[in-house]
Formats: sequence, C-alpha cells, structure tokens
Amino acid sequence: MSRPTRRERVRYWFDNTMSRGTVALIGWLAAISAALIAVVTGLVLWLTPVEAAQHHGVAGVLWATLMRTLSPGKVASDTGSAPFVALMFVASLGGLFIVSALVGVLANGLKERFEQLRKGRSRIIERGHTVILGWSDQVFTIVRELVQAHASQRGSVIAILADLDKVAMEDALRTHVGDTGATKVVCRTGRPVEPADLDLMNLDSARSVVVLSPQGDDPDAHVIKTLLALDKRAGDHPPVVAAIADTANMAAARLAGGPDVHLVDSDDTASRLIVQSSRQSGTSVVCMDLLDFAGGEIYLRSDPDLAGTPYGRALHAYQAATVIGLRRGGRTMLNPPADTVVEAEDEIIVIAQDDSMIRLADGMPKAQEDAIVMTPHPVPGPERTLVLNWNGRGRQIVRCLDGYAAPGSILDVASDHPDAATGVDGLVNLTVNVKDCETTDRYALESLGLGVYQHVIVLSDDRYEAGHADTRTLMTLLQLRDMQTSLGERYSIVSEMHDENNRALAEVTRADDIVISDTVIGLLLAQLTENRHLADVFGYLFDSRGSEIYPRPAERYVRSGAPVSFATVIESAARRGETAIGYRLADRVGEAPHFGVVLNPDKSRLVRLGPGDSVIVLAEH
Repeated sequence: MSRPTRRERVRYWFDNTMSRGTVALIGWLAAISAALIAVVTGLVLWLTPVEAAQHHGVAGVLWATLMRTLSPGKVASDTGSAPFVALMFVASLGGLFIVSALVGVLANGLKERFEQLRKGRSRIIERGHTVILGWSDQVFTIVRELVQAHASQRGSVIAILADLDKVAMEDALRTHVGDTGATKVVCRTGRPVEPADLDLMNLDSARSVVVLSPQGDDPDAHVIKTLLALDKRAGDHPPVVAAIADTANMAAARLAGGPDVHLVDSDDTASRLIVQSSRQSGTSVVCMDLLDFAGGEIYLRSDPDLAGTPYGRALHAYQAATVIGLRRGGRTMLNPPADTVVEAEDEIIVIAQDDSMIRLADGMPKAQEDAIVMTPHPVPGPERTLVLNWNGRGRQIVRCLDGYAAPGSILDVASDHPDAATGVDGLVNLTVNVKDCETTDRYALESLGLGVYQHVIVLSDDRYEAGHADTRTLMTLLQLRDMQTSLGERYSIVSEMHDENNRALAEVTRADDIVISDTVIGLLLAQLTENRHLADVFGYLFDSRGSEIYPRPAERYVRSGAPVSFATVIESAARRGETAIGYRLADRVGEAPHFGVVLNPDKSRLVRLGPGDSVIVLAEH
C-alpha cells in the first residue's frame, strides 16, 4: 500500500477538524475572516497610501476592513480611488459569504442543541430524588401516589428514564396524572439496561429506585438486565424496588439484583388479593385503601412509652391511629396475641392518615360493656367456587384457594382456554373440575347452574390484548348481574381487569370486588419506595398463613343499631383475638371511591352498625 500524499494528509486533518461540530466550524470561519481582513488591509496599505493615510494608518484600515467584512452594506458609502473602492468591495463580498455561513452554522448548532435537550440526554443534578427506570401503565399510578405522598414537601423530584421520546413521556404524564403540585417530574430518554444511560440519573444522590416491567413479551428479562446494569455500574445506588411478572423468574432476579433490591412478585400478589376478595367481599377495597396515599396509610413507629404494655391495651394507645401489630428484630407480627408485651426496641405498626397524627392518647378509652356482643363465628364448611376464563396466573390462584378452602371444597373452571386448569396438582382441600364454556354467552353461563356456587371469580383472558380482554370481562359481568337479578340468586363476584379506566364501567355491574392487577402492583411499588420495611407487612397481609383482612358481620361484635364508639368495637374484636381496623357500611357500598369502607376512625367516634354492615378485622381463618 502506497504512503498517503501530503494532499491526502491535509484533507484527512481537515475532515477530522470539521467533524468536531459547531465550534470547529466557527473557528474555521474566524480564521478565514482574519485572513481576508489581513490580505485586504495589506493591499490597501500598499496600493492606496492616500486612503490609508486618511484612515490613520494600519489600525484605521484594519477597522474599516473589519466593518466592511461584518457589515457589507457599508461599501455603498465608500469614496476614494478605484483600487480602494475595489478592495473594500472584495472585503464586502467575502463578508457576505462569511456572515451567511456563520448564521447558518449558528442556526444549525442551536437546532442540534435544542434537539439534544428535547431528547433528554442531559445529566440530572438533583439530590434525594426518586428514580423510575422503565415505562409501563404502572408509571402513572406510581407518579400519582408519590405526588400525593410528597404533597407537603417542597423540592420533591421524580426522575424517569425510559427508551421513549422525552416529550411523549411528558405529554402522557400530563394526560394521566395532571398537575403534580410541589413535585417536579423530570424525564430522560435512554435505555435502563445501559450503565452509561443510568449515569444520567445521578443515582449516587438518589433516594430510591423503582424498576418497572415493560409491556410486551418477556418483561422480566428487561427487569433482570436492568438490575444487572445497576449492579455493574460504577458507584453506589440507593435501595431498589422491582416488580417481577413471573414467579419462576424470582430466583434469577434475586441473583441479578443482590441484597439491596426488594422484589415484588406481581403474579403472586395479585393472585392472593383476588382469592382473598373472593372469600370476603370488600377485601380488595380495604387493601387498595391501605396501599394508596390518599387515605389511611401504614406506618412503623418506635414508642418507648408503650414498653411493658400488653398488645391488647396498646390497641387503645392512640386516639387517631389504629395499632395493627409489632415489628420485632426484623420480624413482623400482625394481630399478635393480646398478652404479647411491647418491648422498648419494638416498632409499633399503625394505620394513620398522616404520621403527624400518631400521638399517644391522654388516657385509655373505656369500652361500652353493654354494647359488646360475643356471637361466635360459624365454622366454615366445604364451598363451591367457579372460575370463569383463564390466564397465566390461574394456577397460582387455584393453589391460593386451596390454602383457604375447607376440606371437601369444589372448584369448577369454566373456559374455552386450551390451558385451563392444566398443571395444577398437589391440592389438599380442593377438587378441581374443568368445563368448556364461552363465558360471554348467556346460555352457556346459565347452563353452569350458578346458583350452587358461593363464589365466582372472573379472570382476564390472556389470549386477548388488555383492552379487548377487559371488554370481554365486562360482558361477562353484565350477564352475571342480569342473571342474579332475574333468578334471585346470590353469590359473590370478583373480577380481574387491566385498565383502571374501566373500573367506572365495571362498577355498573355491581361486582363485589374489582381487582385492577397493574394498579395494585403500582400502588405496592409506590409504598415500598417510601418505606421498604412495609414489604413484610403487606406480604403478611396477602399470605394465607397468619392473620389477614376479614370484613365480618357487625352484629357479631356490637349490638345492632346501638350507637357505639369505635373503641368498643376494638375491645370486642380484641376479646376474640382479632384486631379491628375499621368498618363497612352496607348502604354506601356503591359510593366510590371507598365503597362504604371506613378505616382508622377516631376511637371516640360513635357509629351505628346494623344488619349488612361489617367490622373489618385482622384475624386468623
């Protein structure tokens, strides 16, 4: 191969210089301008000494030439000899080229800079901010909840990194979330799986990180790659919360994330909430109320003043907060035995509207002994449950049902899904039958004889995209409602849906509980972002072992129709080994957003609980 010529070397050097962008181009224009001014000035001094003297020598000629170069219009006022006018005209022509080129370079450079800013590729310099990596419909729930949680905090920042256009993300947030108040939301375009893009988020100074499962095929692979990128990048990162869609991928995600990552099993959490809601009407409403930041929230509080107090008495310790358990040595205990003594190192688990309202009462309130009723709970017997439709979490739902059901219970699965009830084995309490059924067809539903069932669960069919699946679920719910009305049958109905916007439509069907699985996971991620220790609390609530949420008939606790304080309700439940956290009024079950549920009422507040009303308690089966 021949050696490059001098011309090739110069051209190669020039190309490399030009590739450096706007600054290099401006530099070349400045050099050309300086050369043009120097040449014209020299020629004026040599060829037109009279005009040069009139301009006071070298400095004056340089200034005159510079003005003609930068402002070509000045050439029209030039007078003098023909060579002088010609030289000034040459300077003006050169100036036209240089100025027009400079304007073009500056305009193009500014355009490129604006495009970079629009793409959101600048590094965030915030401190104490919450970082969200990835994009899905859950991002709207999380941002909305964090805005609510930080409403009283000035300077709160949420930073989002996703492989989407920055402006498109901001428009979507404005549409779905609206005004974010005191919280600033910053979007950046980048791939969360790339360590270089993660550096845009200033993770070393962040408060917490949320990793979202993207929509599409194999979302867990994306989450695991993001966790690996977080683990491998240089520098520290704050605690991480991530959602895993498939339980089978939890082990791989734990290895990828390491000890600083808390994983939420989306399938398991949603399945347990669906099952609990199917057994006790109103459970999903209570859980959603606890998960969002708009009403009662769960707090962990150290209160040495309660050391030595039995748990049964500690239930009455706060006027505007409801005690639900203890956290001792990293172990969570919800509704422990009444004689469990609170230790100085324990954290008290309470429900409160705000942490500022968690204050010890001046004295223990007295229960109204004459209003307390101790009607025993009936022993649950075998039940029949019907599952309509099928999806990937169906097997998990069946196994969860088996943990709650009494021996001898029957579960029928009615669906035309090819995978309906396949791979479900090792059940202890349930007998599973599969029936082929088109669940949107009225006659097919009537042939099932729904009157023999106590509970009906309507799942979202995963063979269809989310919007179409929700439409089919609504059709099924409408058919069930009409059948209940015309046949006079009564069974609890729990439905699973994807889109929170369809909740208002589903409420027309008067289903007992509607579980929006993506919203539930989004709310849980938002809670864990604020306090990771709540993971144990919610994990305890969603587990069939230990105490769970039960709305139970109020007449088993207090005299029906009698005005009683909530402290009396708490005392009645405590004598049964239960923890009362609120009540549900039957005449308000159709009123959104709480559907008759009142959590954490004031201890001295009087309430009349009648037939159909419920006391919401934490209790064993």
